[in-house]
Amino acid sequence: MTAVIEARGLRKAYGGKAVLKGVDLTLQPGRIMGLIGPNGAGKTTLLKGILGLAEMEGHLEVLGLNPRKQRTRLMESVSFIADTAILPRWLKVSEALAYLEGVHPRFDRTRAEGFLANTNISRQSRVGELSKGMMTQLHLALIMAIDSRLLVLDEPTLGLDILYRKRFYTSLLNDYFDEDKTILITTHQVEEIEHLLTDVMFIGDGEIRLNRSMADIEQSFVELSVGRERLDEALALGPMHRRARLGGEILLYKGVAAERLAPLGEVGTPSLTDLFVAHLDDTAAKPLADGRGAP
Repeated sequence: MTAVIEARGLRKAYGGKAVLKGVDLTLQPGRIMGLIGPNGAGKTTLLKGILGLAEMEGHLEVLGLNPRKQRTRLMESVSFIADTAILPRWLKVSEALAYLEGVHPRFDRTRAEGFLANTNISRQSRVGELSKGMMTQLHLALIMAIDSRLLVLDEPTLGLDILYRKRFYTSLLNDYFDEDKTILITTHQVEEIEHLLTDVMFIGDGEIRLNRSMADIEQSFVELSVGRERLDEALALGPMHRRARLGGEILLYKGVAAERLAPLGEVGTPSLTDLFVAHLDDTAAKPLADGRGAP
């Protein structure tokens, strides 16, 4: 199976400062990957490379093409939604539909009209007159009407209220995604996309800190909520991260069987948010303030 994205040893520097430091990434068709990292971690630079907007050192192919040298051909099969508006504010909704119908070989206007029929967006409204939520709905309707093989989402719901965010991801799953499409998402609202993902990649300071399938994460990581009376026993098993809770601590383990931890307290699968903190928190498994779970 040919990978949608194949990157090996990607490097990028601006003014002598390394932003990407040898990034490897393979994304197969029909997957939804979350690219998660703090501000300045290198997410946007990596996306620019994938979209052919920035030159990279190393090997990079997207849909079997060189993103920089074959960008025009690539963008026939790749769609992109960012947190910032990309449509001219003076443009009417009807004009946006007509324009895409005329220039994009994979745009289905009937499909776009069907998506917009479920919104309150008037065809005669100008982009500048739309609310942030409506503008996102318009972008999504236009993008979902394009038969793309790869959809790249860069903080697509930033600034939207929780209702609009939920509708966005529901539409993405129910009306757009299928086994022939692949989605790459970056967001800070990790908890809202966790149930969507098949794969996750954490990036920090230009380096990959974690790159696994969600199924592998469930098998590899265990979280233990332990009281102070069993804390020393739990710490002896080498947690990779710890945080305080009332009356004890919550410890995160890699490669330790849940059955081995169960006698010490309550075990479960850690959330992506907790995993993210564990992989990018410099304090890692260092003792807390008093060493006994006090904040």
